[in-house]
Amino acid sequence: MVPNTMLDQARARLYEAARHLNITADVLEKLKSPRETTQARLVIRMDDGSSKSYPAWRCRYDDTLGPTKGGIRFHPDVTIDEVETLAFLMTMKCALINLPLGGAKGGVRVDIHNLSATEQERLARRYVQCFAKVIGPNRDIPAPDVYTNSTIMAWMADEYAAIVGEVTPAVITGKPIALGGSLGREDATARGGYYLLLHQAQKLGLRPGARVAIQGFGNAGKHIAQLLGAAGFKIVAVTDSKGGVQCSSGLDVDKLIAAKRQGRSVTSLAGSDGVCTLPADELVSVNCELLVLAALEDMVHAGNAARVKAQVILELANAPITPEADKILNAKNIIVLPDILANAGGVTVSYFEWVQNRQGDSWPLEQVHARLKTKMEQEGDAVWTLAQEKGITLRSAAYVHALTRLAEAIEVQGTQHFLMG
Repeated sequence: MVPNTMLDQARARLYEAARHLNITADVLEKLKSPRETTQARLVIRMDDGSSKSYPAWRCRYDDTLGPTKGGIRFHPDVTIDEVETLAFLMTMKCALINLPLGGAKGGVRVDIHNLSATEQERLARRYVQCFAKVIGPNRDIPAPDVYTNSTIMAWMADEYAAIVGEVTPAVITGKPIALGGSLGREDATARGGYYLLLHQAQKLGLRPGARVAIQGFGNAGKHIAQLLGAAGFKIVAVTDSKGGVQCSSGLDVDKLIAAKRQGRSVTSLAGSDGVCTLPADELVSVNCELLVLAALEDMVHAGNAARVKAQVILELANAPITPEADKILNAKNIIVLPDILANAGGVTVSYFEWVQNRQGDSWPLEQVHARLKTKMEQEGDAVWTLAQEKGITLRSAAYVHALTRLAEAIEVQGTQHFLMG
């Protein structure tokens, strides 16, 4: 049967990984659907005195390895299928990177560009009011995601503290540093992918001077551009929600970031210094050695995968390549560093923040970076070795690696191995 939802596609990758392992039926039965998904309607008072409501969700997919962990996105196209799929991916990601956490995700279907700052605050606080029984420092720990940030996390943490009657910084990660946030959290997703890429660069055939195209110039996209640019890579094309720009001699990353900071699109740089406009849907076909996917889901699909010219793809976004596109890219011998490994830096440093909050401690930036680097390199090596040994893609190896850890934990919790023994 052909997968027809995002969650179906994700489960298909789970079942494919299971083919390479000797695991009990109990494991797949537990992981094939979420532990719990809660839906609510968030009603808030607008600045003009009217009321509006927004559908919202929180999915705790699996907590076998520990409290669930995952971001909350504010986006006009959020669906329950997307939330449950991303919670599943977080479950696999935490297992792969060897964190004592399960996977979760939250979302609100809203276009925050249509809300004032005070309306955004009311929405954030209402989310916590509606889901206060779901989240908790030992049960489910939210974090920022698409169109949410440290300020929104601060509002949420404050609202949770008011509800439970005590300051509880460990309930939310991605907070401002002054309120218990961790140093190194802002660029963690990009930095984790950067550490992985540099560690595997020789195997991947990537050298300083290699050309890079980046789809999505939000938090992850801008930071990976800075990191790769400083390491000697040439950023030749980038896109954001308004369009894209390209320059064969290399784009000025500082100017791109300055434009975004001023509320302008990257397209505002076109027309000077050899910079030309680039239609957003043509980014994947740019001539480059490395393609960084840092936007949304399903951006590389059966309709455009054959046009990809890069030799390596780094998935900083969640599920940016469809299963159909994966087959096309594999046939073209394009190496994909998969999302559950490549973008695991974000949840890893979120875990570090949670640990610091519980300990009442604050780690120096060097310690955060060193621990993140070790995690990414260790698990990256494990996935690479597994792929070589089994003759499978890095994505399949990543799922096998994660499923091995989940299966061991699920099996020792249950009774089937005693009955079979």
